[in-house]
Amino acid sequence: MRLPRPWSGHRAIVLALGLGMGLGACGGGPVPNPPAPELQARPSANASPEVDGEAKRETEGENRPNTVRGNATRAPRRAATGPAPAPSAPAVPAEAPPVPREFRGVWVATVGNMDWPSKRGLSTAEAQAELIALLDRAVALKLNAVIFQVRPAADALYASSIEPWSEYLTGTQGKKPDPFWDPLSFVIAESHKRGLELHAWFNPYRARFTGSKSPLARNHIARTSPSLVKTYGGYLWMDPGEPLVRARTLRVVMDVVKRYDVDGVHIDDYFYPYPVTRRGKRVDFPDTRSWQKYRAAGGKLARDDWRRDNVNQLVKALHDSVHKAKPWVRFGVSPFGIWRPGYPESVRGFDAYQQLYADARKWLREGWLDYFTPQLYWPTTRPQQSYPVLLDWWASENVHGRHLWPGNFTSQAGGRGSGSFPVSELMEQIRITRVNPGATGNVHFSMKSFLSNQAGMNDTLRIGPYAHPALPPASPWLAVAKPPVPTLAATPVADGWQLDLQAAAKPWQWVVRLRTDSAWVTMIVPGGTSRLPVPRALGATAATVTALNRVGVESPSVTLPLSARSSTRSETGPAARGGGSGNPETP
Repeated sequence: MRLPRPWSGHRAIVLALGLGMGLGACGGGPVPNPPAPELQARPSANASPEVDGEAKRETEGENRPNTVRGNATRAPRRAATGPAPAPSAPAVPAEAPPVPREFRGVWVATVGNMDWPSKRGLSTAEAQAELIALLDRAVALKLNAVIFQVRPAADALYASSIEPWSEYLTGTQGKKPDPFWDPLSFVIAESHKRGLELHAWFNPYRARFTGSKSPLARNHIARTSPSLVKTYGGYLWMDPGEPLVRARTLRVVMDVVKRYDVDGVHIDDYFYPYPVTRRGKRVDFPDTRSWQKYRAAGGKLARDDWRRDNVNQLVKALHDSVHKAKPWVRFGVSPFGIWRPGYPESVRGFDAYQQLYADARKWLREGWLDYFTPQLYWPTTRPQQSYPVLLDWWASENVHGRHLWPGNFTSQAGGRGSGSFPVSELMEQIRITRVNPGATGNVHFSMKSFLSNQAGMNDTLRIGPYAHPALPPASPWLAVAKPPVPTLAATPVADGWQLDLQAAAKPWQWVVRLRTDSAWVTMIVPGGTSRLPVPRALGATAATVTALNRVGVESPSVTLPLSARSSTRSETGPAARGGGSGNPETP
């Protein structure tokens, strides 16, 4: 379905719902059967406010709307009494169907210039162009979230008064870009223009990465507070047992949360460092100083339990502090994919609980996060690290019903080496995630594989599981005001209609659904949009509008007919379709 030219430059997600096209179809024609359970619209509390609780620019299709078609009920066949009549078009549902929900995230790693920038010392214009190309690629793949690494090693990919500029940006740690720009501000603004969420990704303890070339800046923690930093396995590592380290990381994260319009805060699997060995024997992390201070102060925990408690305290403090400052910012953790060997019984492998002192099951069971992204980096055919078995187990531990979005080792799909697997394996992992009722999306490591279209994975995704867009799932447990009920007016103009979108307060996004004689066409547009043209060539006969707040909860809908050539206006307030409250949205 090619939409009229007036919409081609509009930065929005566009879906068409209502014809006999399965959501898993390639877009070549109608399919007779209902869609496989690859991306069903989940009928959760998303649609109601009454709910619980890291390059080459891709231009093809870049600014064109994307279409999705859903299934329609086919009419029964008539008895053959003569020449077969021309087939009639499937009926378009009278009411707008729900928009599919699925988190489709990608990690953008800046450490070691893995994903962005492509090398140290790019000019401002070159670095910005690479970011734009990266985001445009994400949109072309119909992803909806970018997890952008802003603190790879006690440094900053943004303007910070606490930590030095990262060497991965300018080539020299502590040197600001010239001409000056703030990559985090830039990527947030450009992401939001494209309908992408931007999550800020922090490494809480790493202070220097292997392969670093620049001398440490004067204000790097290893120079200002050397007693807090240890050398281990070629890295510099902040000691998690030092309360001042926990306080610093919390201060760094909260500085970003308060000053930048991020959608999420994200930490990964680097807590205590992955162990190194010498002559076949594990080298213990050198935290004797902080351990002795703890014991001298009356601490009773055994050393391993104390280490786990140090990490636990940081995770809880981050969760609580983020939500206290901005309740709509989601906090997510991406731990190693196995909690402990034997959990579940068939699983064998690395013990993150004992080796990294990461009690990820506790964080999930305590509800100290909004989304949980275990790194399930093994193929589905590995019985001792089975993707579906581990996913099922994590889902069973998710007693608070938080988002479960497993991490996928996408860079291994179609790659080379012993750990690689075919692109079809990645497709299978996405399918397994979709059919698991406890999981609602995936996060891909990393963006580099999408930028290179490794083994044609982009093409496979675009004609397969990511053929059509989706909204991120809602987070209704967060204490955010309900989305306002829209007021909708439609005015006839020379080339169609103009929709006027209003509400008691600006929502985060509008969901505008237009009924045509062949499909429901849905646009997701920024909440600052007040006027939206509807081209005559679209043939829209009705408009349904809802509002989304910052955590994805959807308001009741309002609907207007567009059949008459005269102005029309919707009802407002509790009398609007679906009822509900017009409470203003604060964020």
